[in-house]
Amino acid sequence: MKFADFVCFEAVIPELKAGDRDGVIAELAASLDKAGRLGKDNCEKIAKAVIKREKEASTGMGKGVAVPHVKHEAVKDVVAAIGQSSAGIDFSALDKQLVYSVILIISPMDNPDKHLQAMENVFKHLQQEKFRKFLRQSQTAEQIESLLREADENLSL
Repeated sequence: MKFADFVCFEAVIPELKAGDRDGVIAELAASLDKAGRLGKDNCEKIAKAVIKREKEASTGMGKGVAVPHVKHEAVKDVVAAIGQSSAGIDFSALDKQLVYSVILIISPMDNPDKHLQAMENVFKHLQQEKFRKFLRQSQTAEQIESLLREADENLSL
């Protein structure tokens, strides 16, 4: 699975307004909702489900990145939004560092394979320092989309 298969490029936020974890999750969910990817009247329910899951275990994987995710009956296909924060957000990351890049993934309840494929793709790229650096340096939605499309084509990125 490639980024282009599940990232909603219309929902990319190059500079998040929210300054805390729950606000960032709500902002990214609202962006997916605005792009028409969450179905009618599901945004708040999905954001609450992600926050609940986040309280159980932080998805701040360290090195400035967090990947909050949840499976929810409101979506029919895996969808993701990406947000950047130049100030950094406390996500209770494993390395206790602030998070600058957040990838929110919402997956359907009835397709765990697609969820795992999306997560595998995200983590495969986020483990690479070069990719994390380029993502953090991306300042526009267009730059983020370009980076992800390049990563889809070139596994060395």
